[in-house]
Amino acid sequence: MTNSSSFLRSLRGAAIALLAASAPALAADKVIYQLDWLPGGDKAPIYVCVAKGFCKDAGLDVSIASGRGSTEAITRIATGSSDIGSAGIEALLAARAKEKVPVVAVMSIFNKGPHAFFTLKGNGMTAIKDVKGKRVATSPFTSSNVFLPLMLSDIGLTEEDIKLTKADPGALGPMLMTGNSDVIIAWMTDVTRYTNQAKAAGKDIIVLPWEAAGLDMYSATLVASEKFLKERPDVAKRFIGAFKKSIEYTNANRKDSVEAVRSVVPELKAEDVEGSINDAMLLAVNEVTAKDGLGVFEKGRLAESWKRTAQSLKLDPASLDPESVVDRRFVPVK
Repeated sequence: MTNSSSFLRSLRGAAIALLAASAPALAADKVIYQLDWLPGGDKAPIYVCVAKGFCKDAGLDVSIASGRGSTEAITRIATGSSDIGSAGIEALLAARAKEKVPVVAVMSIFNKGPHAFFTLKGNGMTAIKDVKGKRVATSPFTSSNVFLPLMLSDIGLTEEDIKLTKADPGALGPMLMTGNSDVIIAWMTDVTRYTNQAKAAGKDIIVLPWEAAGLDMYSATLVASEKFLKERPDVAKRFIGAFKKSIEYTNANRKDSVEAVRSVVPELKAEDVEGSINDAMLLAVNEVTAKDGLGVFEKGRLAESWKRTAQSLKLDPASLDPESVVDRRFVPVK
């Protein structure tokens, strides 16, 4: 009887093991991540998430969709083409105020604005106020143009006080280096690139962040469709957790993160990716992060972000409660 029972138990165990081995593995949950611009080192965390296995470990199969601006990214997420992605907080706030788009912010990526003046040593600029009377070149499509009048007003100037021209983004560096413009408007994520261009021309770059003029606000933000958050909250939670880990990894392992980016986007040059990562991390991990926490939307800073956005776009500040634009379930306030 004992031998028979042992045999039956062994047979049953073998059958269970065989069934387990032959059963298909649980499929990873698919997530479409929407970029707000072209691939680069400033987008490193999502590439790190994929290449370093943070997304896979969270049971996710993530695909990355390229983008051409925050407005397009928000539209794609709102219409269900993508689930979650990056966009400027100002674009989301404006879209919610004007059109009530079904997209919300779930995590801060950059807790500082990226806007800045870039000039060269010897051009007569050591502070933002020195821009008066200067030739300034900007890209036609940068969101910095929206905040330029507001920033100038903060320092007692108007656009009439500068000589503003618009040029292709690729032409801005050469215009500055050759003296065809005294100043260019660019992002802090490109400090290394323009510094290297200046060095190659035997010149020294000076960077003047607009934050120094009082433009304190969130910028790049992780945004998601309300439908995605409602129908797949567990997937959203796992993705946001993996993305947060990826920012932390990128900040702590920058050279390794370069190869993570290039393993997905091999056409990018390693030195360009590394420089952009170094620049971008200053906007993501800094004294604001130390005070409020990584990814957190602090109420006061969020309110200021909306106030400045409303001022720049001439919107009624009362037309939107900025708190209605944020879902803090996934990255709670400290």
